[in-house]
Amino acid sequence: MKLHELKPAEGSRHSKKRIARGPSSGQGNTAGRGEHGQKSRSGGGVRLGFEGGQTPLFQTLPKRGFTNINRKEYAVVNLEKLNNFDDGTEVTPELLQEVGMIKKVKSGVKILGRGKLEKKLTVKAHKFSNSAKEAIENNGGTVEVV
Repeated sequence: MKLHELKPAEGSRHSKKRIARGPSSGQGNTAGRGEHGQKSRSGGGVRLGFEGGQTPLFQTLPKRGFTNINRKEYAVVNLEKLNNFDDGTEVTPELLQEVGMIKKVKSGVKILGRGKLEKKLTVKAHKFSNSAKEAIENNGGTVEVV
């Protein structure tokens, strides 16, 4: 068999309907659009969500809240995860991303106080919760806001 001999399986390919090509085609005259009405006209039809004049659903439902376009979203790391590092390590947002603790730095990295820290670390991040700051400093580590 050669490339030029390839053919689709018998009956797997259908020819396109040739609409409005005379009465014998079966799709002549009204071209499958029916007799009259808005949908039979060219450019006819109703807009998305139109319910025949009844108040559409999207208008009956209340609008709720708003989206703050200036919202800052932080990549969050808890203290318990920082135990994976060795004593004396300088923990930076780049290091956290490299190790896979965070996927993206986003608007910055925030360290939260969940869990117990057992290592002495220098932690550099954009934000710290008060409990996280206390825990790091109580272990002899230092906190730096980037």
